[in-house]
Amino acid sequence: MNAIELSIFASRIEAVCDEMGAVLQRTAFSPNIKDRLDYSCAVFDAGGELCAQAAHIPVHLGSMAYAMRGIVREVDWSPGDMVILNDPFLGGTHLPDITLIAPLYVADGLVGFIVNRAHHADIGASMPGSMPISRRLDEEGLIIPPSHLLRAGKLDEAMLQHIAGVTANPQQSRGDFAAQISANRTGLTRLRALVEGMGETGHGVAAYKGGLQQLNDYAERLAQSALSAIPDGEYHFCDWMDDDGCGNTDLPIKVSLHVSGHHIRVDFVGTAAQTTGNINCPLSVAAAGVYYAFRCLMPAHTPAASGSFRSIDIHAPEGCLLNARRPAAVAAGNVETSTRVVDVVLGALTQALPGTIAAASHGSMNNLAMGSRAAGSEWDYYETIGGGMGAGPRGPGLSAVQTHMTNTLNTPIEVLESHYPLRIRRYALRAGSGGTGRHCGGDGLIREFEFLAPTTVTLLTERRTHTPWGLQGGGDGAVGRNLRNGDGLPPKVGYEAQAGERLTVETPGGGGWGS
Repeated sequence: MNAIELSIFASRIEAVCDEMGAVLQRTAFSPNIKDRLDYSCAVFDAGGELCAQAAHIPVHLGSMAYAMRGIVREVDWSPGDMVILNDPFLGGTHLPDITLIAPLYVADGLVGFIVNRAHHADIGASMPGSMPISRRLDEEGLIIPPSHLLRAGKLDEAMLQHIAGVTANPQQSRGDFAAQISANRTGLTRLRALVEGMGETGHGVAAYKGGLQQLNDYAERLAQSALSAIPDGEYHFCDWMDDDGCGNTDLPIKVSLHVSGHHIRVDFVGTAAQTTGNINCPLSVAAAGVYYAFRCLMPAHTPAASGSFRSIDIHAPEGCLLNARRPAAVAAGNVETSTRVVDVVLGALTQALPGTIAAASHGSMNNLAMGSRAAGSEWDYYETIGGGMGAGPRGPGLSAVQTHMTNTLNTPIEVLESHYPLRIRRYALRAGSGGTGRHCGGDGLIREFEFLAPTTVTLLTERRTHTPWGLQGGGDGAVGRNLRNGDGLPPKVGYEAQAGERLTVETPGGGGWGS
């Protein structure tokens, strides 16, 4: 392929992922998928190497890119199959994120895989929203190892019934799974058409595989060019997790970047050991944070293919916070600890590339899960809440946005109030929460909920103790606050709210840049 043909080829594969996402959004039942867009879609080759992805959720996509090779080797694949999984220690992230993988066969040969991952607000945990203050993985819901949901195109109804049956709303759950299946079928149809259109029978597969090789090599060259701009040396940084929700506080995450030419070794030696609470994460989630941070240094047109990560090696000691052993609880590791991984890698890069890296963003997905198990009025809800983006050398940080490892929308107030016994009393910018500086950090948000019925609430938040740091003399962003009827709550807490109570979440601001 020449340069123009390769660009068109890359765009066509990415378009497959985009169309899958459109199908998933428009056919899903739950607000979490259809309104917040908490899902991701990607294409992999026959060996489990990433070929393309849509602009969806970085923590979903990076962890899939890291783990897919191991998953596809362990499964006996046949045409028409779809495998389902959510086990964080077997290729998942945390239990609410459920992945469906479908193999593509063309001319009787395995050509690649279509994959989507979506967040299910209810996966049978002890607390509504399936994001409990947990100590063990099995407290967080149903664990699904890689299992066939479809064989030769036939749905395993007993398995689907088992999975949906652990939820409070099985009909909604089944609808979301049907949407995921439909998205994969769309991806299979579109990718098959692309492959078969690249040549006569049998030759299209060879041309497609050749195109993937060129695409990965091109991605690798672009990545190496960007990474070689980092001066050789060792760079270190340490930041902290506020707490684990079980009494352990100020847990360090340390990183050392070893740079030699275009090769980067990312070492997390010195990071806290895995802890009692659920801020642990599997190595695949930590890898997602690392990949994201370095992807930010690469040109925007770098293909989202595995070749772009070939020069990056990752090491985290087994049994530490970023490479936890089963049965460690991991619900918040995916959403909170992954974000701190980005912070420490970018923090180390500020030493290597002074004056070019932005200050810390708000550093938390500000997770809120709630619902009820009252007979006849069961419901589950989950959302992440935006905050302030860190300022950089080119300008101030954005206010009231999702940053880094998440890319979801807010839930519109009209949707929230029409589905659940909730009322939004306030939704506003948190003025002055961004760090001061030549360029100010973005401001966080204030979101105040009134409960119209008894509700079980869980908060999993960070940056309530340790501020988002400023750079080059810029001020730190303000820490966040969680308030129950005006009284302070811990960063991670579960409680029973009565009708008429209010919960206010004030999210952190971003760090400022420049004195």
